[in-house]
Amino acid sequence: MSVISLRMLGAISSALGLPVEAVVFGGAGDLPGCFAVTDLAAASVGAAALAVEQLIVAQGGAARAVRVDRRLASLWFGWSLHPLGWERPPLWDAVAGDYPTADGWIRLHTNARHHRDAALAVLGCAVDREAVASAVAAWRGEALEAAVVGRGGCAAVMRSAEQWRAHPQGRAVAAEPLIAIASASSDAGRGWAATPSRPLAGLKVLDLTRVLAGPVATRFLAGYGADVLRIDPPGWNEPGVIPEVTLGKRCARLDLKQPADRAIFEGLLAEADILVHGYRADALERMGYGEQMRRQISPGLIDVALDAYGWTGPWAGRRGFDSLVQMSCGIAEHGMREQGASKPVPLPVQALDHATGYLIAAAVVRGLLYRLQDKRAMQARLSLGRVAEFLVAHPAAGGAPLAPGGEADLVTELERTEWGPARRYRAPAEIDGAPTRWDRPASSLGSAAPRWGAD
Repeated sequence: MSVISLRMLGAISSALGLPVEAVVFGGAGDLPGCFAVTDLAAASVGAAALAVEQLIVAQGGAARAVRVDRRLASLWFGWSLHPLGWERPPLWDAVAGDYPTADGWIRLHTNARHHRDAALAVLGCAVDREAVASAVAAWRGEALEAAVVGRGGCAAVMRSAEQWRAHPQGRAVAAEPLIAIASASSDAGRGWAATPSRPLAGLKVLDLTRVLAGPVATRFLAGYGADVLRIDPPGWNEPGVIPEVTLGKRCARLDLKQPADRAIFEGLLAEADILVHGYRADALERMGYGEQMRRQISPGLIDVALDAYGWTGPWAGRRGFDSLVQMSCGIAEHGMREQGASKPVPLPVQALDHATGYLIAAAVVRGLLYRLQDKRAMQARLSLGRVAEFLVAHPAAGGAPLAPGGEADLVTELERTEWGPARRYRAPAEIDGAPTRWDRPASSLGSAAPRWGAD
């Protein structure tokens, strides 16, 4: 029901320190499950679009209507790209998934090679799902979780919501704000070549993010004209999602262990208006680019960061992904119990990632408002864990089921991706006079030079 969408939008606007303005919600159907995932999709998309509309007004444009299609927002929380004549890469590694332990369930996240190697080293088995299942069954869940994480891998025991609330990390995340914002005076913010129809045109966004929340955020920013440059290290790849999330961006590689590449990176950062980063909390610090150094290189920078499990508590630096957070915080256990299932039941989409992505985009635009109106440089922090806390406070209202995506949901134009032609779902948000439009098709990592404004 749109009542829940409006309530969630109000909470997000409050977290951003923005007025709650009218958004018209339309579209029929709700994603299945115990929680209001469709409302979360609509509210997070709406918050990002509403922030853009308020930026247009702050730039001297007229106020305009904002509409969000709850159905399209739900579909974009899945997979927006529809290949024509080619197959999208598999989303999951052969070992990734949920396994029964001696006392419950655990999820192993092994899409990255080094994460898979860490899990297999602990289990002492080869890349074989049956062998992994047999080895996992001999472990107690928390012991295996600790061993895999200690080895540098990614794993999460299935906990109930009650267990998570009692856990030190669950308590820490619950005490954090949905969006933590800080700002400081700065005269270094530059103007940009905005127009009412392309309000982010001329802005330079440096994207240091990986699957999936950060790339969703920067994809949204690119849709309103921002120049997004994604930087990855040599050898990194995430083929299952790259065609989905690189829309509108250029993707380059730099090795920040090499002096020449560090010099290039520092030059890019000095020119950047916005930095979005999703590495572990101390990763940039260890590379010599902690907060103080980033501010020194780019004093007016809008600096927005995300992590998995929150910014305080014993797991603040833990590696994590949407599917792991769902296991940790009680979402998968609640779904299993409510459905009477024999295994964990996660959300129907990776809603924590997608919602966090749109909230990041909204926070970036909030930072632009700070720059424009108050001459302040903003920093914001978000986490999947805190967005999960927000979602579980909103149970599903039992609306009609969402119908599968069809021809009417797709744009007519072809996207000439690097892998072949494709079509996307229509944009889930509409701002009168400022249509979402991406200037570049999806492309592979490392396909562009590490330069601003270069094709």
